Amino acid sequence: MSLSSPGGATGHRIGYVLKMYPRFSETFVVTEVLAREARGADIELFSLRLPNDGRFHDTLSRVQAPVTYLPHTRLRAAELWETLARVNALRPIGPDALTALLAADARDAAQAMELAVHVTERGITHLHAHFGSVATTVARLTSLITGVPYSFTAHAKDIFHASVEPADLAAKLADAHHVVTVSDYNVGHLTDRYGSAARRVYRVYNGLDLSAHPYRDPVDRLPLIAAVGRLVEKKGFDVLLEACALLVARGVRFRCRIAGTGALAGELTALAERLGLAGTVEFTGPLPQPRVRELVGAAAVFAAPCVVGSDGNADGLPTVLLEAMALGTPCVSTDVTGIPEVVRDGETGLVVAQRDPAALADALAALLADPTLRVGLARAGRALVEREFDAAVQAGRLDALLPPPPVTGPPVPAAVAAL
Repeated sequence: MSLSSPGGATGHRIGYVLKMYPRFSETFVVTEVLAREARGADIELFSLRLPNDGRFHDTLSRVQAPVTYLPHTRLRAAELWETLARVNALRPIGPDALTALLAADARDAAQAMELAVHVTERGITHLHAHFGSVATTVARLTSLITGVPYSFTAHAKDIFHASVEPADLAAKLADAHHVVTVSDYNVGHLTDRYGSAARRVYRVYNGLDLSAHPYRDPVDRLPLIAAVGRLVEKKGFDVLLEACALLVARGVRFRCRIAGTGALAGELTALAERLGLAGTVEFTGPLPQPRVRELVGAAAVFAAPCVVGSDGNADGLPTVLLEAMALGTPCVSTDVTGIPEVVRDGETGLVVAQRDPAALADALAALLADPTLRVGLARAGRALVEREFDAAVQAGRLDALLPPPPVTGPPVPAAVAAL
């Protein structure tokens, strides 16, 4: 258990359901858990997959919540039957839950039943999943089995990608006690697409630990363009490389460093070579959070040329934009999804159309050349982050969405004592 008293400050014992924990690219999960723990929340983490990265951020060591890794291999028939019997002994499975289990993928159903055992034995009173995909599938099934309410945070791929099944997401939205999403754009999308099923969707921006991101005016910085993110289509790094080639052709002096790894690493490296950017653009590979802050905090400009991918996938609102703004690095980004909610053109940053390397080059050149413009945008950006994206404030907003806590905790069947 966490170090807070049972039930914590909220009166709840919250079970976070995550596809994989920890995940190098999902710093927002750790930030959120830490901020809620700082408020006294009693949290346990349940991961559906074992971590496969091997790289971990320094903040991970501060998380108090214990982690349980649910079995994720496909069970043999006898094991599945045994799990079903164990769950039914703890809490008889109702017809609605049984129907949903039978309709689910066998692995999802098995993990939901295993999670139901933990929820009942440990007195979990609320479940919260990140991403409306498999983690929410398991949380919803567990909720049907146990009667413990669930919520989830919808981000981007889980609502925009072509693989999203509308009927499945609609059921998750309708059955959740509440749903959190990371931008007003996402709220509008879900409401327009799913109508009354999305009536309990609330916007809560991802939070940032401001103490870890000290502000510094970008006056005397070297002509460095920084970019951070997975090397995948939606990040638009191919457009950034084309913009860099235009800047070189114009005689602009600068360097560009792109931090991250991903499926397009080889293609992007080859494109940089074809564009003659050797010595100008560097791919650093993935960096831990302190190195990311060092890179971004030293740059004259941060570039996030996000695009809507060919599969419909898009960023919701990249956390690294918030980090850059907090550090005092002015941002250039695109008019994709919720990004203009934080990068407000001419106020807190510069916004260009997606897939427009010439416009991106113009914006980057303007910031590289004009310290006064950099400082003005940077100060306004930091002020916005302080008002709207403080992790401590966001944690309070998440806690406020929880249902009233059970007076005496969830009923625990006598069969628990025999296990």
